[in-house]
Amino acid sequence: MLRAAMTLLLTAALAAPATAGMISMKTDKGSLQGYLALPEGKGTHPALVVVHEWWGLNDWVKEQADSLARHGYIALAVDLYKGRVAHDRDTAHQLFSGLAEDEGIAMLVRATDFLRSRDDVRAQAIGVIGWCMGGKFSIRLAAADPGIRACVMYYGAPITDPKTIDGIQATILGNFGGDDKGPTPEQVREFEKALKKAGKKADFKIYDGAGHAFANVNNPWGGYREEAAKDAWARTLAFLDAELAKASVPKTGK
Repeated sequence: MLRAAMTLLLTAALAAPATAGMISMKTDKGSLQGYLALPEGKGTHPALVVVHEWWGLNDWVKEQADSLARHGYIALAVDLYKGRVAHDRDTAHQLFSGLAEDEGIAMLVRATDFLRSRDDVRAQAIGVIGWCMGGKFSIRLAAADPGIRACVMYYGAPITDPKTIDGIQATILGNFGGDDKGPTPEQVREFEKALKKAGKKADFKIYDGAGHAFANVNNPWGGYREEAAKDAWARTLAFLDAELAKASVPKTGK
């Protein structure tokens, strides 16, 4: 019994980041709400802007932020819907349709600036990750903010405008479904081709047999694909480690 209780306590300790919770960010253009998860350890850390799906800032997105914090990142999941969360497709569509693209990008830029202003964030080591709608916004934040070093997009709408693509300075990792209808594999390949033609660094993978939102275990249409989701997450962590964590470790002299 004692051993079982200790195991449960250890599991609970490992399941949560050092500190996590909802915060209000005061900016020169008003306040933003978000979920901030902090890693253990003093000093500075690389940071990530986390962008939710069209469902809103729900528990699954917060769990992704917690997981990233356990891997050493300051993770800020921005609430683009200002407190509203959808539990059905009609509401999700309504919230998504009510969010103008320019407004969403502006909110994410302000959140990125908030991270840069923190004493515990390495300003040169900030990235963005998003799923579905969040994948769309993650690549657009990278285009809008040249200080974004790494961008992870899960099945988000590609950028087609060459001038917008030219503004991207981040290295990009993409995880997509072979059975997805939006974006389709053809659209993904065209986007990757356009990025590389523009001299951008991009690593895209299309998972056979996986549809939209294959990485979300709570996918309401039963589209979760465990093997693809685990592989995509391993790719994501390795990518972030290379682009943000290892590259941002301060050098020490003898």
